[in-house]
Amino acid sequence: MNDGFEIKDKTAQTEGIKIAPFRKGIRKTSPHKHNNYFEIIYLTKGSGTHTIDSKEYGIKPPIIFTVRKEQVHFWDIRTEPEGFVLIIKKAFITDCLDRDIKPLISRLSQQNCLYPKDGSAIAFFDLLWKEHDPSERPLMEGLLKALLAKLLGSRSPGNPKKESSGIFQQFLDLLGQEDKLINNVAFYADQLNTSPQNLNAICRKETGQSATGILSEHIISEAKRLLLYTDATVSEVSTRLQFKDNSHFSKYFKRHAGNTPLEFRKAHH
Repeated sequence: MNDGFEIKDKTAQTEGIKIAPFRKGIRKTSPHKHNNYFEIIYLTKGSGTHTIDSKEYGIKPPIIFTVRKEQVHFWDIRTEPEGFVLIIKKAFITDCLDRDIKPLISRLSQQNCLYPKDGSAIAFFDLLWKEHDPSERPLMEGLLKALLAKLLGSRSPGNPKKESSGIFQQFLDLLGQEDKLINNVAFYADQLNTSPQNLNAICRKETGQSATGILSEHIISEAKRLLLYTDATVSEVSTRLQFKDNSHFSKYFKRHAGNTPLEFRKAHH
């Protein structure tokens, strides 16, 4: 469906994460969206406004903006800006082997505007920019995790969290307890005192993805971690992730990851 907004993509097809200095020439842009990545903008200089989904924010550096892939935004910058733009594609988030990154990004994405306590976050952006190397995945994940944790220490303008966002975050928190992952949306809905239908609706509203889709991403990520970093057999991984048998787990893994657990382990060892 075409909603009429311009779609911009600042990344190459192969890039999962990209960081660059904010372009000084940017002043006014037309309303547009980025349909395949999450964007974090950190400004240390500049004035004007940034509008995200019809809400206008004054640019008062140092300031952090986040733009989710479905959001429409535009700039009206009046003095020369300075800072960084960090772009994170969904595929990068899905493939992260560090289990903390996905919930950190989710928490950050709930706030479109944040005010850092001081300007020290620029050092984290600068380091990620200077060390950026797509082939060094553990390094990229480590630097990104440190940056996200730093940004989450900032204060928001004071927008109260919607109840649905609260339930969504609690769902992610439960999924973050990987030793208790269960492949059953109804189980998590019960834990959150809601119905599977409502949990599904909340997840779709927050991310455009079903609760089952979000759960399967966590299960596959944890399965990959266990296959890569432990000596657990495929059968043991299957049991730990609450699958009824090894065959069911192998089919599930292949459907979501493209190859069998054994093929995945061999390809990465």
